[in-house]
Amino acid sequence: MSTPSIVDQLPPSLRLPPHLSAHKYFFVCTLTVAAWDTLVLSPRTWRLARTKEWPPLKIMYHFLRVFMPIEFTIVGVAFFDTKFSQDQCSHFYLFEPICTAILLAVCSTVHVIRIHAIYEKSRTVLAGMGALLAAQIVVTAICCGFYRSVPLEEGQGCIAGPKHNWVGIYWLSATVLYTASFALAVSRSLNSLKLKPLSPWKLMLRDGLNLYGAIWIVNMVNMLFWFIMKPTSTNEQTGAADPVKTIVTSMAAVLTTSMTLRIILGVRGSLVDGGSFAGSHSSASTSSRGGTTHVISSRSTPAAGQFQIGSRAGGHTYTIDDMRGVTGKAEEWTDPTMDGKSSVHDTKEGVFPIGESPNQGVKITINQEVDVEYDNSPYHDGRRK
Repeated sequence: MSTPSIVDQLPPSLRLPPHLSAHKYFFVCTLTVAAWDTLVLSPRTWRLARTKEWPPLKIMYHFLRVFMPIEFTIVGVAFFDTKFSQDQCSHFYLFEPICTAILLAVCSTVHVIRIHAIYEKSRTVLAGMGALLAAQIVVTAICCGFYRSVPLEEGQGCIAGPKHNWVGIYWLSATVLYTASFALAVSRSLNSLKLKPLSPWKLMLRDGLNLYGAIWIVNMVNMLFWFIMKPTSTNEQTGAADPVKTIVTSMAAVLTTSMTLRIILGVRGSLVDGGSFAGSHSSASTSSRGGTTHVISSRSTPAAGQFQIGSRAGGHTYTIDDMRGVTGKAEEWTDPTMDGKSSVHDTKEGVFPIGESPNQGVKITINQEVDVEYDNSPYHDGRRK
């Protein structure tokens, strides 16, 4: 009579097949990313919430901020709770695919609004992106009906898996939209180089191409798991294949939401009508010559040696200290209407590098204040001493 091995003596919650074990470890990473993203974006979320306008992008931002961590916290409880029975799972397993479909629909709507905005409200772009969004919503809704509770042993968690391999079009529909979004964003940025040449790095940061690219990459990796990766083991009791196809789905949803939130935060100016294209402002500022006169005058505060630069056209002020870096080197003039989100100096709206434009006049006036002792003035008390 053979003696049972140590592995066979472990409870089912610890006796996991390789892919299920990898799934649990990867889901821990997913929850960590969701928690970290929620924490990091809190200050900027608070500043956005204090603005007066509530356009659709702002509403969707706050919805995603709340909905995403709540969804995956609940899914995590069902996944890791060893007391969550398979009978409970049979009534709960549709929670994740339905909620993720809602999450992806909102993220994709953000992409449609934003791409439509940077293409100057093009109806052709809106029709194309809108059709992809409608197809995604319909496909994901239908595919939710073809999920099942993955047969696992008691204590191994609750996972929703596909009944058929073609259910992967659930994610394929979203990936097609994000591919189109990424391609259109890159195309718009490259076209703007005709008006103002930029290095690839600055172009990427100015237009957030890294965000669109990250969303596309994570969804393409998810596609590889759905249509290429094959199960390597089956459940001995039920004969069901291991849940390898759903390993990356949660991470794909979290990262898609996280990058989409940053796309909204990266919009320059107002969020009304989806914002505007950053490159159009830079080209407009360089094409207008001599339209603004800047004046340097002394501060009203008694700080010695500090001056401010004011724009007569818009009433904006700039301080010389703000124009100097740590080494004291003068940097570019930046429009104070910018919120400072971009890390690229010469790609912000209204950037006017001094000396680059020979036709742009700059008027500098220095007003010197002379402090005179009032008591020692010969005109004290209105009478000459």
